[in-house]
Amino acid sequence: MAVGFYTVRVVLDILGVTDFGLYNLVASFVLLMAVLNNTLTGGTQRFLTFEIGKGDLVKLKQTFSTAVMIHIALALLILLLGETIGLWLLYEKISIPADRFDAAFWVYQFAIFSIMVTVMQVPYHALIIAHERMHIFAYVSIVEAILKLFVVYLLLVISFDKLIIYGILMFLVSLTIALYYRIYVLKNYEESHFTLMFDKHIIKSMMQFSGWNLFGTLGAMLSNHGVSILLNLYFGPVANAAHAISMQVSNGLNQFVNSFQTAITPQITKLYASNKINELNNFLYQNTKYAFLLLWIMVLPIILKLDYVLSVWLTQIPENTIIFTKLLMIYGLMYSFIRPMVMAIQATGKVKGIQISAGVLLILVLPISWVLLENDFPIYSPFIVMLCMWIFHILLEIFFLKRLIGFSLISFLKISFAPLIIIISISLLSLNYLSNLIDNNIYQLLLFFVVSIFVNFILIYFIGIDLQTRKKLKIIFKNKFKLQGNR
Repeated sequence: MAVGFYTVRVVLDILGVTDFGLYNLVASFVLLMAVLNNTLTGGTQRFLTFEIGKGDLVKLKQTFSTAVMIHIALALLILLLGETIGLWLLYEKISIPADRFDAAFWVYQFAIFSIMVTVMQVPYHALIIAHERMHIFAYVSIVEAILKLFVVYLLLVISFDKLIIYGILMFLVSLTIALYYRIYVLKNYEESHFTLMFDKHIIKSMMQFSGWNLFGTLGAMLSNHGVSILLNLYFGPVANAAHAISMQVSNGLNQFVNSFQTAITPQITKLYASNKINELNNFLYQNTKYAFLLLWIMVLPIILKLDYVLSVWLTQIPENTIIFTKLLMIYGLMYSFIRPMVMAIQATGKVKGIQISAGVLLILVLPISWVLLENDFPIYSPFIVMLCMWIFHILLEIFFLKRLIGFSLISFLKISFAPLIIIISISLLSLNYLSNLIDNNIYQLLLFFVVSIFVNFILIYFIGIDLQTRKKLKIIFKNKFKLQGNR
C-alpha cells in the first residue's frame, strides 16, 4: 500500500493531471467490459472449495478444467467486445484531447490485453484461495509492489511518450504476476493440469451461478466505474484524475480488508457445505464487525486530516479530490460491512433473487446520477447516490440471509451493529476534537495517527470484542510472554 501511494504521487507528477486522468478513464472503461471477471472468480472459487471439502479429486479436476475453458472463452469475448463496441465508444463518445488520442488508443489496447491475462488466470488464483494458501498472496503483493516501483523508475528514464510506456509496463506487470500464479499452481496442485473436456453438468451449474451473479456484479461495476465516464462527459479529464486519486486511497485501504475477507471466504463455504448453519451465522456476526473495524482504524485519522495528508502525499492536487476521497472511503466502509454477507449467500448457491434485486438497485446509480448532473447538481452527486444505494443493498442482503440461513436481525444488531455505533461515536467525537487542536506538520500528524490507532484499539478491545474472546486473547498473550521468557 505504501509503495502504491508513492507511485501514484510520482506517476501523477510525471504524466500530469490530464494524462493521469486519461489513463485511469481508459482503464476503468475497459473494466466495464470485463465485468464477468469478478463474477466468475467468485463462482469458480465457490465450486472448487466445495469439491475440496468433499474430497473428490476426480470431480475437482473436472471442475478446474471446465473453469479454465470458460475463462479462455470469456477472454476472447472481451477481446471481441473491446475491439468493436469498445472502440466505437472510445472514438465517438469519450472526451479526449485531440493531441492525446493516439496515446489513449494504445493505452486502451494494452488495458484490454491486461484484462484478458487477468481473466485467464482466474481459475489458478481461485484454486490458491480454495486451498487457503494465503501467504502466497503476501509474497506476490511484495513482488508486485517492487515491479510497480520499477515501472516508476523507467518512466523517469525513458524519453518516449510516457502515457504509452506506462500502459505497456503495467500490462507487463499483470502478465508477470499471472505467470507466477500459474507456475505455482501447476507445481503444487495435481488437479490444476488442464485436460480438454466438456462436462455439461458442471458447465451448466457454473454458468447458472455466474449468470445470476453477473447481473449484480454488472450493477456494482457500472456504479463504480461508470461514474468515471459521467465525470469525463460533464467535467473532463481533470475530474477523472481526482476520481483516480480518491480510488487509489480507497483501494489501498480496502486491501487490508480484502485480504482478511479472502482468507475467510473458503471457511464460509465449508461451514455451509458441512451444514453448520449456527456456526456460519455466528461467524458472519463477528466477521462483519471485525472487517468494518479493521478499516475504520485506518480510515478515521485519514478522513479527519485528509487536507494535510494529500498536501504531503501529492505535488499537485486536482480539484474535488478531497470530497471524492472522503465519500469513497465511506463507501469502502460499507463494502467491508457487506462483503461477508455476499460470500455467505454465494456459498448457498441460491443467488438469483439477491443478484436481480441488487443489480437493479445498483444500475440505477447511473441514470439517477445523469439526471442530477444534467440539472446542475454538484460534481460529487453520483457518489451520494452510490452511498444511498449501498445502504439499501445492505438491507437486501440481510433480508435474503434471513430466508436462506436463518440470519437473525436481532442477533446481528446486538453482536455487530450496536458495538460499531458506540465505537464510531466515541472515536469520531474524541479524535475530531483532538484533530482541531494539532498543527499541520508531519510530526504532529504521525503522533495523531498513533493516538488514533491506540484509542480505537482500546475501544475495540473493551466494546467490540465479547468477553469470551477477550479471555482467549489473554491466554494467547500470556502463553506468548511465557515462551519469550523461557528463551
